[in-house]
Amino acid sequence: MRGHHDLGGEPAGPVERTEHEYEPWEKRVDAMLVLLGAPERQLMRTDELRRNIEALGPEPYEQMSYYERWIASIAATLLQRGVITADELGRKMAEVEARAL
Repeated sequence: MRGHHDLGGEPAGPVERTEHEYEPWEKRVDAMLVLLGAPERQLMRTDELRRNIEALGPEPYEQMSYYERWIASIAATLLQRGVITADELGRKMAEVEARAL
């Protein structure tokens, strides 16, 4: 039985092979993952990233972009490891949202 994230061998249309500019927030997500996985920190491993991406339900998985899945997985891992609390995450998200308005 395949998971909703397992698209291997399924028709998906043409692959976009052109390079594109990354949004600043996408670059920050990538940098965050590198820093969290650094040997001196070891707060996140590749298998945790994949596991928490695969744990997204079918609907969120389909609706999220590549880096949105990454940041959701990073947040889930940091919560699971007790690095941050749900309250801390919620406050920070509200702060960031207020800046965007």
